Amino acid sequence: MTSGKPPMLEDAFLEQARKITEPFRSEYDFEPHGFHAAKGWMHYVDEGDAAAETMLCVHGNPSWSFYYRPVIKAFRDKYRVVAVDNLGCGLSEKPQDFGYTLKDHIDNLEALVLALDLTDITLVLHDWGGAIGMGLAVRHPDRIAKVMLGNTSAFLVPRLPFRIAICRWPFFGALALRGFNGFARAATTMAVEKPMSDMAKRGYLAPYDSWHNRIAQHRFVLDIPMKPSHPTWDVIDQIDKGLPLLKKKPMAIAWGMKDWCFSLVFLGGWRQRFPRAKVLEIPDAGHYMWEDASDVALPFLAKFMEAGNAAPTK
Repeated sequence: MTSGKPPMLEDAFLEQARKITEPFRSEYDFEPHGFHAAKGWMHYVDEGDAAAETMLCVHGNPSWSFYYRPVIKAFRDKYRVVAVDNLGCGLSEKPQDFGYTLKDHIDNLEALVLALDLTDITLVLHDWGGAIGMGLAVRHPDRIAKVMLGNTSAFLVPRLPFRIAICRWPFFGALALRGFNGFARAATTMAVEKPMSDMAKRGYLAPYDSWHNRIAQHRFVLDIPMKPSHPTWDVIDQIDKGLPLLKKKPMAIAWGMKDWCFSLVFLGGWRQRFPRAKVLEIPDAGHYMWEDASDVALPFLAKFMEAGNAAPTK
């Protein structure tokens, strides 16, 4: 997908993506694809039959499509699995003049979905991917068939864990996140309950190897709206108000119950908004649920996919 940009630019972008992933190909064996968004190339994985039902996986901060490798591998033989890297993240370009607001990320995802003409979509969402994916869904509910949530939000909860709050402190936040890669590095231990392999840690950290390449991590943190004057406050509020458009869509929730960031307050928020959702509580999983509990979450998702698109009964 070149979006009319010179092929040589796309070729260079894809070659760079292959180079970054070469050291951990055993974990992440997917062919890169590129889409030129308004401010730079977005990388995405596109595995499986293009004519099959589509699963669209959207990550948060500070992860990337690497987080969804268990989902991609498990479902690509039966479904089309598309996993995006939000601009500034993973194998996507890291423009320094991009806004990095929630609206910007929704706009990019919408552009990609329309360019690929994705329909009959099952959204698979995590962390900031919940707000980004649901932002897409309330704009295009006709393109969404089902929704699978995991440790995420798309509504306002004006609370912030101290470990996140300090990342917003002037000077300290930029130094910690962009200077020392403190956010992504800490996530490899603090976002899981089961120790990651060295190979997995390498995969999570590989795209974030410089001050320049860590811009999105810091900007995502700064974009968390804690008061109505923040521009993203109204964006999330409008998404929340649009969620009833999805009430007739089948929904599943797999939740790592030891997540210190997206706590049970968020799970309760989802249950309140979608009381008929199928819920899998995973007692020994943390924020990176697919890392800790793919052995139980994958069968749960498979059963959900196989159930079809009928709306849940009352």
